[in-house]
Amino acid sequence: MNIIQKHPVNNLGYGFVDKKFIPKGKDEYHLRNTQNGNGINYRTLNAQEIEILVRNRNTSDDWNNILVSSSFNAELVKNCKFFGLVRIGKLESYYLEFHNLRMAVGLYNSTIISCDFGDNVCVDNVNYLSHYIIGNEVMIANVNELATTDKAKFGNGILKEGEVEKVRVWLELCNENGGRSVLPFDGMLAGDAYLWSKYRDDAALLEKFKIFTEGIFDKQHGHYGKIGDRTVIKNCKIIKDVLVGTDAYFKGANKLKNLTVNSDEDRTSQIGEGCEIVNGIVGYGCRIFYGAKAVRFVMASHSQLKYGARLINSYLGNNSTISCCEVLNSLIFPAHEQHHNNSFLCAAVVMGQSNMAAGATIGSNHNSRAADGEIIAGRGFWPGLCVSLKHNSKFASFSIIAKGDFPAELNIPVPFSLISNDMANDTLQVMPAYWFMYNMYALARNAQKYVDRDRRTEKIQHIEYDYLAPDTVNEIFDAIKILEKLPTDTEGNAEITGWENTTRKIKILKAAQAVLLFKELVRYYGTMELLSHVQKNKFAGFEEFKKTLSAKIQRSQWLNIGGQLIQSTAIETLKRNIKSGKVKSWDELHDFYRQQGNAYAADKLNHSYTSLLEILHITPKQFTPALFKQLLQQAIDTKEWMCKGIYSSRAKDYSNPFKKMVYDTNEEMNMVVGRLEDNAFIQQQLGELDAMKKQVKAVSRKLKLA
Repeated sequence: MNIIQKHPVNNLGYGFVDKKFIPKGKDEYHLRNTQNGNGINYRTLNAQEIEILVRNRNTSDDWNNILVSSSFNAELVKNCKFFGLVRIGKLESYYLEFHNLRMAVGLYNSTIISCDFGDNVCVDNVNYLSHYIIGNEVMIANVNELATTDKAKFGNGILKEGEVEKVRVWLELCNENGGRSVLPFDGMLAGDAYLWSKYRDDAALLEKFKIFTEGIFDKQHGHYGKIGDRTVIKNCKIIKDVLVGTDAYFKGANKLKNLTVNSDEDRTSQIGEGCEIVNGIVGYGCRIFYGAKAVRFVMASHSQLKYGARLINSYLGNNSTISCCEVLNSLIFPAHEQHHNNSFLCAAVVMGQSNMAAGATIGSNHNSRAADGEIIAGRGFWPGLCVSLKHNSKFASFSIIAKGDFPAELNIPVPFSLISNDMANDTLQVMPAYWFMYNMYALARNAQKYVDRDRRTEKIQHIEYDYLAPDTVNEIFDAIKILEKLPTDTEGNAEITGWENTTRKIKILKAAQAVLLFKELVRYYGTMELLSHVQKNKFAGFEEFKKTLSAKIQRSQWLNIGGQLIQSTAIETLKRNIKSGKVKSWDELHDFYRQQGNAYAADKLNHSYTSLLEILHITPKQFTPALFKQLLQQAIDTKEWMCKGIYSSRAKDYSNPFKKMVYDTNEEMNMVVGRLEDNAFIQQQLGELDAMKKQVKAVSRKLKLA
């Protein structure tokens, strides 16, 4: 039965906060007064203004509780019902216009309960507007309910005074059973979510993360909702307990509840038609459109949710797009693309720079007795059309998976692999180094694309987009050790066990070729980092250059922490510092990310030099000018075949008869897809090759290489 309580009508608008939750010496407006920083000096109405307001069919339970600015124009308030303390800023005889929405300044046809308004707002036909602080030049039209409750948390996973634990909002990331749950909070980074969800065997660390989160917010009742300057809200149904930044745009949303929507003049956020968004944090510059649904979520800055997509119990990293699909219980690092119909991602950690095709089903609990499976996919994860994967599965970086229904769990430790299910021969096939052999264009273009699309203005975490970096190079070393132990046939293929939870054959295609290619890539990675180091510094000669290089006894191990590569030793130190109290807050943890980002170039240089010596089986003493000159020439050779691979992989699209058959002439094809010779990315890569050759010559002269 619905319990409907009756109260005296003259109490409407008062008693927002229960008296037992009001601090001694304070009133129910103390938080409201702190939140309202518009600087307007409000005054009481004069008799003439009250007369005009009454004539314009406005009512108030007490006109003495309607406070206005010195530039208030009573003629611009019509047919409104006021309850409680209402404060109104300047109203002038203008109309505001935004995207062909034109509204007269003023308050019209609305019920307004205990709200503050900035200057020159436009409010029309808001059926119920309660306990909001509204900024300057805000436009609100045709809203059924826009209200804040005294317990509003605005999407953060906190409790207010007197609340019980069961009402707290958790994000059940990575696993459907809730065993990796984290508390959402405004400002949460992908690295925060990963650290909190990963180290579940460290109870002290987890408790500190909870304390960090609760320390950001107070537990007092009575915070008002806020709508920032120049925000536009039109044709929405329910907006409840939502904190909105400046310059946001809401149009036609069905339900927005318990949210923080970050937005400012440079990073505007928008929520569009038919959306239902509940219990979450929306980052700066986000777009949510066309019937999208999100419940218990964090969307990092500049991410998008569109075309009926569903995001539930998940973290979506920066610069990511999800459309037409369903994502459950997943932690997604920055630069994820999943914008085709009917794909499904469940209980997964996807470590960024990823792309899911139509019909892909990533994560299934059909092989378990409980909903407790997980998938871990390194960065560069590309499951193809209609790929179906089982829990638990794990993939090295830059795994691309061909169309198929994979019958069992997979553990693929070799990076840059093409993984396919050969049903005719009942064989799992893995081709290491596939990208470099057959799809260099896509690999190189994606690396550049992610850099270009990184729209973050505050880059707290340094995201690595290069496909050759400490994490992938370490995986390459591991792959070499695995592949070199395998006997190969005359075609260089091999067989292995243990990568799939079945007894069928696992065939490694071109294993011998992959080993040679992987070794060349490590040399290239190391040499290119050294070349970059020389260019950034002024060295008198090779010996001075060499003194700045530090080779470690062992290659450093690295972790992908929300897209940022950090040495594992630094993470262990961080964990100890958090537990000991040296790191006391999320802000201080974010400072750690900044420090690691600042140190990354030097750490990466040390890693690359150590890797180079290891792959060459030499000591630092054996790294001579002659050898460096030889390595620079080999790097040019590698860059040349990469450029050829980029060109040839794209050229296939112009020579394939099945591509060409839809065009009557080459001229028609070129007009539609552009001339191969004019491809901007290919030209850019060729330009980089020419520049590299000049750089190598300059470095050789500069360091007086033999």
